[in-house]
Amino acid sequence: MSTTKAYAAASPAAALAPLQIERRAVGPHDVQIEIAYCGICHSDIHQVRDEWGGSKYPMVPGHEIVGRVTAVGAHVKGFKAGDLAGVGCMVDSCRACPSCQRNLEQFCEKGAAFTYNGTEMDRTTLTYGGYSDRVVVDEAFTLRISPKLDLAATAPLLCAGITTYSPLRHWKTKKGDKVGVVGLGGLGHMAVKLAAAMGAEVTMLSTSKSKEADARRLGAQHFGLTSDEATFKQLAGRFDLLIDTISAPHDYNKYLGLLRVEGVMVLLGVPPEPTPVAATSLIFGRRTLTGSLIGGIQETQEMLDFCAEHGIVSDIEIIPVQQVNQAYERMMKNDVRYRFVLDMKTL
Repeated sequence: MSTTKAYAAASPAAALAPLQIERRAVGPHDVQIEIAYCGICHSDIHQVRDEWGGSKYPMVPGHEIVGRVTAVGAHVKGFKAGDLAGVGCMVDSCRACPSCQRNLEQFCEKGAAFTYNGTEMDRTTLTYGGYSDRVVVDEAFTLRISPKLDLAATAPLLCAGITTYSPLRHWKTKKGDKVGVVGLGGLGHMAVKLAAAMGAEVTMLSTSKSKEADARRLGAQHFGLTSDEATFKQLAGRFDLLIDTISAPHDYNKYLGLLRVEGVMVLLGVPPEPTPVAATSLIFGRRTLTGSLIGGIQETQEMLDFCAEHGIVSDIEIIPVQQVNQAYERMMKNDVRYRFVLDMKTL
């Protein structure tokens, strides 16, 4: 065991504050990473404030972790001291169930061990995330990071990147496909970049006209103002795929009408209440309404390699860890373009 500096929440109402935590010793299959940067995901706020229920304290958030390897176990083959490496949303799974055998560890039937606010597979040891100065992770859940990529701006790829890459790949996005991205935030801006790099014709769908210039800078060829009802008539039946990143309440039926026959709408955002869906929105056009989580480890590595090949990283604002509570408040006001990243050297 080793003592590690971290920032943690002691309760749902508490501000994040410094805390000393214990990390396990480096085992035969483990990789130890000195954390350089950790992105702030909106789900960090939900879990710190127990808005989804079941939060465990003290909680050290953070699942967008990048840094440099400082030690490896005796049986580690893929990493050595000095390598750049990352950790995403998971640190282990059962590795034996049908989902794990299909490289879909995020859907592990025994429950994946998530990077924080969870437990190791022993179901007793609490997991602590990346708002800390180092982490120890099994090699099988450690990700290689190309030196071609800006390290700080790579951190959000470990969640926002894979969350949007996975549905684009699963529904086989290719050159010429018409892809609509609903909402321009941490997820939406990555969806635009990735879909454009795959050759899709991308349309940003937003309630705010002020987002148009940025959407086009990120790679969108078109913009639809969804606060204008005429937009839904003008774009009816247009899209092969819609990536919906919105967590605020909105009418799914209106967006389903934007799909072509047999088009697919993928939900990534989690509104606070269930949303009614009319059967006719699906039946007339054999349209699909579905959802997606993150991706498995193999797909996450594929995403990182794709981003290195195409020079894709997140648009970020780097802040010292001491400003994390202010960052949470700014995120609640959508006052970031498009991800905060903590400089863990400031810890």
